[in-house]
Amino acid sequence: MAPRAIYYDTETTGVKADKDRIIEIAFYDATLQKKYCTFIDPKMPIPPESSQISGITDAMVRGAPAFHEVIDAMLEFCSGDAYLIAHNNDAFDFFFLQEEFKRTERQLPEYKYIDTLKWARRYRPDLPKHSLQYLREVYQVGERTAHRALDDVMVLFEIFTHMIGDLPIMTAYELLYSRSFLIRYMPFGKYKGKPLEEIPKHYLKWLMESGALDKQGNQDLKASLAKIT
Repeated sequence: MAPRAIYYDTETTGVKADKDRIIEIAFYDATLQKKYCTFIDPKMPIPPESSQISGITDAMVRGAPAFHEVIDAMLEFCSGDAYLIAHNNDAFDFFFLQEEFKRTERQLPEYKYIDTLKWARRYRPDLPKHSLQYLREVYQVGERTAHRALDDVMVLFEIFTHMIGDLPIMTAYELLYSRSFLIRYMPFGKYKGKPLEEIPKHYLKWLMESGALDKQGNQDLKASLAKIT
């Protein structure tokens, strides 16, 4: 079977993958046009602030399967040569999947992942923001319920389709994670959007030495800065 683009999203009890849990997960197979979505019982209370964001309450996940009970269905849905695509995957969704698999002592397959937030920051540096909701407005994608897994997945599918056009998913992956890519504009911080060459040298040196660039997803920026500092 040819490589498949599978868009996915998680809703969670919080933002710390080692402590918080997934409460909803959704997938959309753009090749086969199939969907899979389920609530997950996190076996812990959902904090009110998390419910405010996702709209998911303790009552909604009561009686839902635990994560270990949905693994087989998830693996079957994402079988074969799958590219898993999520917004902020490299800093959020991937780590939650990884931790949930660890808890069940199961092996997370070595999927190829595409982080669409990273793609947007790299190839649309002209935009002041790169959140899913902002990109939805930019690409005039119809409004759905924000911060619910399947709705966000379908919005992401439409947005990323606009962003890459007819580019094969394998090529998009190679472009995003190519080691030869140089970032030209600062993607975050007080100099966000400014050409790297125009940022004060002392600030760039501080970034390089402080460890701020050792976080997941900052390898390209670190390599780019190394060439100009």
